[in-house]
Amino acid sequence: MSEILAGAAVTDFTLPDLDGRDFRLSSLAGRRYHLAFFRFASCPFCNLRVNTLTRAARAGKFVAAEGPFTIVTVFDSPLDNLKRFAGRHDAPFPILADEGGVVHEEWGRKISWGGVFRGMFGRFGTLMKAMVSQGYLPLSLKGEFAGMPMDFLVDENGIVREAYYGSDEGDHMAMERIEAFFQTG
Repeated sequence: MSEILAGAAVTDFTLPDLDGRDFRLSSLAGRRYHLAFFRFASCPFCNLRVNTLTRAARAGKFVAAEGPFTIVTVFDSPLDNLKRFAGRHDAPFPILADEGGVVHEEWGRKISWGGVFRGMFGRFGTLMKAMVSQGYLPLSLKGEFAGMPMDFLVDENGIVREAYYGSDEGDHMAMERIEAFFQTG
């Protein structure tokens, strides 16, 4: 599928959260949110990013200027694998399992082996931090290994205001941009 661009209306989906309950994207109608798509559940870069988002959310960095704001994260992973690797985050936002990557594909995921190698070598320090100091080891590769991350900022009307497609496995929308969207729109 082609990229989802700014100005596009979101399409609804339903995926299981870490507790196995169905989460519908449409349940966020009337709220602003950051929708982040990640690779497989044990991806070191992905788990480091969820850790960063969790810490920022708990520190109050994502306070909406008008109305509630949330984050939704989606991993290309079976639920049991997601629980094993992402359950430890205790995130204050939904972490969802997209087994088979169907929703990832609907949102325009890019597959790039070049991006895998750029991330591994170009972000080697970040990779080591994720694996050594945080313990995010890629022990189970259930999901698309060469899938690149995607980030979307969605307004209260369900319109994508910003879309970001990572060029490598550790390339995400800048945290400052996400914070600014929460605060100003």
